[in-house]
Amino acid sequence: MEHLRWRPSVNEREFIETALQSDLRVDGRHSFDFRKLRISFGREDGSSEVQLGETHVLGYVTAQLVQPYRDRPNEGTLAIFTEFSPMADPAFEPGRPGESAIELGRVIDRGLRESRAVDMESLCVVAGKHVWSVRVDLHILDNGGNLIDAANIAALAALSTFRRPECTVGGDDGQQVIVHDPEVRDPLPLTIHHMPIAVTFAYFGEGNIVVIDPTYKEEAVMGGRMTATINSNGDICAIQKAGGEGVMSSVVMQCLRIASVKAADITSKIKKAVDSYTTEKALKKVKRLPAMLPQKINVIDVTMEDKVDGELETQTVKTPSEVQEISKGDEDHRNLKGNSPLTGDRIAKQKQTSTFSGGPSNW
Repeated sequence: MEHLRWRPSVNEREFIETALQSDLRVDGRHSFDFRKLRISFGREDGSSEVQLGETHVLGYVTAQLVQPYRDRPNEGTLAIFTEFSPMADPAFEPGRPGESAIELGRVIDRGLRESRAVDMESLCVVAGKHVWSVRVDLHILDNGGNLIDAANIAALAALSTFRRPECTVGGDDGQQVIVHDPEVRDPLPLTIHHMPIAVTFAYFGEGNIVVIDPTYKEEAVMGGRMTATINSNGDICAIQKAGGEGVMSSVVMQCLRIASVKAADITSKIKKAVDSYTTEKALKKVKRLPAMLPQKINVIDVTMEDKVDGELETQTVKTPSEVQEISKGDEDHRNLKGNSPLTGDRIAKQKQTSTFSGGPSNW
């Protein structure tokens, strides 16, 4: 798998190392600067797209009901799967996952599952029989370096927006599980206690030069790499150092302090993106409902004239404006004939015009 990986020439290697000694990098960043991070979401819940510089990762979360493990009958499961496409990097071969894909999945799985970031007990439906199994699929679309950090952010963003169907237990024995349709009952989000953020450091020379978020070319030159998974509270969830040159403990402690600051910054960006997605989705849901605004209804006044013998003679329909114009004349006419009820035509009293203003309340 690694035989197709890009390898720098001698001049390129010397240029990268010389620039790092002057606290400069090929893309213009300083040693402890992250590349531009962009987080977006798909139409469905549980899908995310992360771009970290030129690195592009797609995350998707699904869930299904399964039987729990015997040693943990009241806990659900969480699994991480990675897919490397040859379009992302010529070094990636289709078919069986290589060492890089396995290592990537293990690092992210260790940071998420073993740190208990997701509440597994909340995924239990019937203890010992039915629990939710959550699966996170990570698709590498473009390898621009530092896949671990980008894939970790994609997994957290997808888990934060995922919604599982609501379940109820019924039946005669109380063991029958009913999965409700999302249109009937709103799906439920996952319970996430904290966000373990993976921060990767690359070492150059004899370990004296350290940079954060290495690019594709810097990974080809680096002498070693370490990934620290830390949450915004400063708790160390996992540390991964896969081979390479040895590093002094003082350098490792310095990297952990830097990773703590970066983790808090990335956590705020993820939460901000999730809140924006949730708000936009709620607004779209409201717009789909029919607009029901208050309406002003004018009641038409009807004046009927009868003969003395009770037969209907005329029936006229008048609008409120017409009623107001002739109201004065009708009043004089009633005053003249009001004292002789048995002579002449009997005119029915004019109905008072009423106006109804209102309507159904707005959703």
